[in-house]
Amino acid sequence: MSTDPRDIEKMRTALTNALQAHWKLYLVEGVVLLGLGLTAIIVPPLATVAVEILIGWLVLLSGILGLVMTLRTRGTPGFGWSLLSAVVGIVAGGILLAWPLSGAVSLTIVLTVFLATEGAVTILYALDHRRELTSRWGFVFVSGIVDLMLAGMIFSGLPATAAWAIGLLVGINLLFGGVALIAMALRARPVGPR
Repeated sequence: MSTDPRDIEKMRTALTNALQAHWKLYLVEGVVLLGLGLTAIIVPPLATVAVEILIGWLVLLSGILGLVMTLRTRGTPGFGWSLLSAVVGIVAGGILLAWPLSGAVSLTIVLTVFLATEGAVTILYALDHRRELTSRWGFVFVSGIVDLMLAGMIFSGLPATAAWAIGLLVGINLLFGGVALIAMALRARPVGPR
């Protein structure tokens, strides 16, 4: 990739032109994401089940594809392991589709571990920046504390929190993504008649 300032400026111009030409599409996408995010925040159990069903279908289809490919390559090294992996994918996908809330507990535990790890690492990162007198270390530190508090809140309420935690977090993500797209679209909107 070229780092020539002229190439970078051409890329910026092309991106700006594309955003201005399609700003309405970005606005519509932002409004849809905003609506989905608000729905997920208002009814997080529904969003949790929807996410779980999506993951169930992805795992099931992955297992089916793996089975087809494994059977087509019979006789290759690792055939048995590949077959076992495909069957496990099919079974796991089927279980997630049949009992989505039981899968939500597992995903919520993984999410809790992620938030706790992310929070601890973020705090350490902020403290390193504090030593270097970087100006925004406090915001990063607070972000790490919030991650740890979320992890603690979710973990302390298990298994009940599994019904809403994933849906709520997905909703928050969709909401902020929608707001960002709306802001970007409105900023890219051409000024004056077209």
